[in-house]
Amino acid sequence: MTDHLPDDRDAVREALIAWYEADHREFPWRRTDDAYRILVSEVMSQQTQLSRVEEAYADFLDRWPAVSDLASAERGEVVSFWSGHSLGYNNRAKYLHEAATQVVEEYDGEFPTDPDELQELMGVGPYTANAVASFAFDNGDAVVDTNVKRVLHRAFGVPDDDAAFAEAASALMPAGESRVWNNAIMELGGVACGQSPRCDEAGCPWRRWCRAYETGDFTAPDVPEQPSFEGSRRQFRGKVVRALGNHDELTLDELGPRIRVDYSPDGDGEGSRTWLRGLVDDLADDGLVEVAADDGGATRIRLRA
Repeated sequence: MTDHLPDDRDAVREALIAWYEADHREFPWRRTDDAYRILVSEVMSQQTQLSRVEEAYADFLDRWPAVSDLASAERGEVVSFWSGHSLGYNNRAKYLHEAATQVVEEYDGEFPTDPDELQELMGVGPYTANAVASFAFDNGDAVVDTNVKRVLHRAFGVPDDDAAFAEAASALMPAGESRVWNNAIMELGGVACGQSPRCDEAGCPWRRWCRAYETGDFTAPDVPEQPSFEGSRRQFRGKVVRALGNHDELTLDELGPRIRVDYSPDGDGEGSRTWLRGLVDDLADDGLVEVAADDGGATRIRLRA
């Protein structure tokens, strides 16, 4: 699908990189090429507002400044931190901790530099692996995220198709410059070409080629809406982890009122003991908590170390 791209691709590339290098948002993870710090930022940024990520990122690195520090930490401490900073699914904390352990034990503390090998780390999928390879080692492919899809669709009419987006993004990226290019095109999507475009205000460098700017049609690819966090199962899972982080061990009925003011042991709907046991079992399946029955038959839960 590269036939949608302008003929003078060098001019397109130079315009974007010059725009980015002249002025861009200063995030702390953009001021480092340390693979560990970049991995932390990438995992934290998944479906989490960047304003919240910045504070959590600084606190996380104060506590675990190097990959060896994270690897030697107790998993429960990492999960409690994650939950306490409202960073989304606690599985991400678990996987980040396990990835750090892999780097220390299997790679002698040095991160792999290749996207394919980075995917061997726990919880690191193709997007995250490519981002770490790009921003830490300048050794990645073109990043294709929601921002990039929106830019390519609007500017050059690339069809709303994952394969088409990947092909077009790769064709545009200058060889061997994944660090600056991927930062620049994501910045363009985040600053100038958001859901409400700011073409002139942000000085978009692609206005002279952009179909949307020419036609006024700023239709963008469909983006699934993030489910509401308030009152969600994800929110209550986080509350369970935080409550257990403050106690060595709790029974179901001790835990219930700490996560819902309307907790009632009876019944089988939301707020019941059955509902809570389902949450706890999910967390146990994810390896985050341990569940056991005491001598009296009560179910007792604790964070897994």
